[in-house]
Formats: sequence, structure tokens, C-alpha cells
Amino acid sequence: MSRPPRVPLAALPTPLQRAERLERALGAPPLYLKRDDLTGFALAGNKARQLEYLVGEAAALGCDSLVTGGGPGSNFCQAAAAAARIAGLRCVLVLYGREPSPPSTNLALARAFGAEVRFTGRPERESVDPALEAAAAELEAAGCRPYRVPRGGATAVGAAGYALAVAELAAQLETERVTPELLVVAAGSGGTQAGLVAGTLAGGHRWRVVGASVSRPVTECAARVLALARGTAALLGLPAPAAGQVEVHDVRGPGYGIASIEGDQAAGLAAATEGLLLDPVFSAKALGLLARLVAEGAGGPLVFWHTGGIPAALAQLEGSGPCSDP
Repeated sequence: MSRPPRVPLAALPTPLQRAERLERALGAPPLYLKRDDLTGFALAGNKARQLEYLVGEAAALGCDSLVTGGGPGSNFCQAAAAAARIAGLRCVLVLYGREPSPPSTNLALARAFGAEVRFTGRPERESVDPALEAAAAELEAAGCRPYRVPRGGATAVGAAGYALAVAELAAQLETERVTPELLVVAAGSGGTQAGLVAGTLAGGHRWRVVGASVSRPVTECAARVLALARGTAALLGLPAPAAGQVEVHDVRGPGYGIASIEGDQAAGLAAATEGLLLDPVFSAKALGLLARLVAEGAGGPLVFWHTGGIPAALAQLEGSGPCSDP
């Protein structure tokens, strides 16, 4: 397996923990939590693994700035700002909508990490995409060398962090003498699931990687995951995944960035049984899917990949509502 350039950010390996109280509450088979909420970098959660390779490539290409974007409460954007600072890059963030008042925790963090923040003035998430290109062109005209990162870091390079993370998980599972049936993970822009799919296939593992789509219809999400997984496999010199290896379920509920009943129930149960914080945008809805699959008779053992989102979890508890990623 070839490895792209990397700037170390995350504290790895993250723990794999048995969640016996939660599994009893769910009536579930043995349940393990892969704690990527504990990557130890800028409250970034799963974004830390992606950003290690994104800023690694930026540095290898001789870029001097990083341009990316998302929502006003984007966890990825604040993490990108922190990663850019570590790598010695200028960071320009393009966010949809207008400046919120008061700012979300993630927006305040992004500015604390030195990011230059711009708003599109339009509520559509897609308004970020052309504005990113315009910002990058502006930097190039000024003599800079920007590295463009799409919303959520959804590139083959970013997903490589999760293809490589599969070996970490496999070693932990071997130590525990566990062979899971399912691995459940939230799927937004698709990079995390894509990397896990590519790495699972390359390692010859038999568990199913199940994505909980929080922002897009299942067909669209699955197509994005498959394209990213194939791109990641090509980048790392791995076998190309087939469409049948991408499994996605719809957990959007009332909409992207809006808490769901299923997700809230799962988050409450996780907090009450394991002292576990789940954000309403991603991880709560993904655990809600796991609970649904268990109720439908899913076998085990099971692995739930906790992707983080702690600022959004705290914002919901404080009553200021979920903050969202791209």
C-alpha cells in the first residue's frame, strides 16, 4: 500500500471500547465503540485523520495557503484552520449564509486559529463551491499558491486517512478476539465511509461498512461514497470497491442539520448508559440507525465509529441548536 504525504495531527490509535451498558439497553449483540471523538486535535474528531493527508499534500506541493468552506458551524472548517496553522499555511474559509450572531463555537475556534472567514450571503450549501474557486483565484492573482479542499474534505486524499485507519481497527479487534458483522458510521460528504470501504476491502475483512446518510438521498450518497472509495483505492494502490460494497441508509429525519427523534433518543441513551456525547447532526443519527438495525434483527458483534462533533453536542445541550458541517 502506498502512503501519501502526512502531517501528524491525531493522537493515534484512538480507543476501541466495549459498550456493555449501551448494548444491554438496546438489546444488542456485543457492541464496540471506535472513539474517533478522541483524536485529540482541536475538537476535530474524524476530521483530524482526513486533514493529516490533506495538509500533507498541500505541504508536499509547496502550497502556502489552504482554501475550504462549509457551514457557519462547520466542524471541518475549524479543524482545517487549526491544521493549516500547524502546517504553516494561511487559511481562508468560505461559509454559506451570513455572519451568525452570536457565532457558533466552531466559528469562534476557526477565527482563534487564525482563519480568514468569508460568507457567501446565500443560504444554499452549494453557494460555497463557486465562492471557493473565486477565493483561490484571488489568492493566485496575488502570487499565492492555494490548496483547494472541497466541503467536508471529501477527496481521495482525505479519505485515505480512513482507508489506513482500518488496519488500526483490525489490530484492536484481533486483540479483543472479535470479528464484527457490521461497522456503522455517519456519512455526510462521504469521505469517512469511503475510506473505510476501501480499507476493509483491501484488508480482506468480512464486516459490512454501513453508512448513515445525514445530508443526501441514499442513491446520491452511495454514488459519492463509491466514487471516493474508488479514487482512494487508486491513490493507495488498492483493489477498486464495487457498488455492492457500499451500503447506505437514510437517517436525515426532518432534514440535514436538524435533530431527529431517532437520533435524540439514541443520544440520550448513550449519555445515560456510557457518558457518551453524540452530536445531533452526525453521530446521534448514526447510532439511531444502529439501534434500528438491532431492532430489525442485525447480528453481531457490532462496531460504532464515533466521528466526533463535540462542539455541536454541547451546543444542543446548551440550547443553541446543532452546528453543521458541509
